[in-house]
Amino acid sequence: MKENSHSIPLIGLGTWRLTGDICLSTVKHALHLGYRHIDTAVSYENHKEIGIAIKEVKRAELYLTTKIPIELVDFNDLQTSVEKILDKALLDLQTDYIDLLLIHSPDHEMPMQEMVFAMEKLRNKGKIKYLGVSNFTIHHIENLLSHEAYISVNQVEFHPYLFQKELLDYCIERHIRLVAYRPFGKGELLTDPLFSYIGKRVNKSPAQIILRWLVQRGIPAIPKASSIEHLKANLDVFDFILSEEEMGKIDALHRNIRYCMRDFAEFSY
Repeated sequence: MKENSHSIPLIGLGTWRLTGDICLSTVKHALHLGYRHIDTAVSYENHKEIGIAIKEVKRAELYLTTKIPIELVDFNDLQTSVEKILDKALLDLQTDYIDLLLIHSPDHEMPMQEMVFAMEKLRNKGKIKYLGVSNFTIHHIENLLSHEAYISVNQVEFHPYLFQKELLDYCIERHIRLVAYRPFGKGELLTDPLFSYIGKRVNKSPAQIILRWLVQRGIPAIPKASSIEHLKANLDVFDFILSEEEMGKIDALHRNIRYCMRDFAEFSY
């Protein structure tokens, strides 16, 4: 069955490297402020804390994303392996289903389409609503589609210094929603003078200008934040609009700079 584009909250909370009590308190604060998209992964080792925190809201109001690392998957018994990993995630998160389950990173030498098919069976069981991938290039996605393995989301590093327009256009044409992680490039983008310059016009911070650039492109973002100040600020991006000229100037910042570890996935494939 072909996946359809679906609604994802435009601003979510990334939880990479948030663990223990800090993770618990941060997610609770975020939910209190109005966040409804929480992004995690098996490899983040924070499912239990998030599971406690999300009890603060009705499950139906929450969009919960997690990711399965392929290195934990036994491809000799793939269906059993994937379901076992997911069941552990569901137990730790204290929920009956995941809104979005992603393959955390690709390996084109492995049968990625078989993993998608295994995830589809889990969707049919009601354990997930949507399935997708993370860190996949156009070639990776083409491999999936050539086997009629359909996905609804590709979560990738995406920001003005890594404006992956070709990948974005490719995904849009195929009804695959692109989701942006690391939107500030480990904070490096926040010192770019263009964002401060634009921010003065609308009385917004560089981070808010970057998030607004993504929002106006319809790209959900999952910035990481731990302080209440930053959590609030990241949500406060819906009361202003960037002009076409400003959007164009931000687009032109593209430098093909990637802050995610280059050996983390097959970014050059």
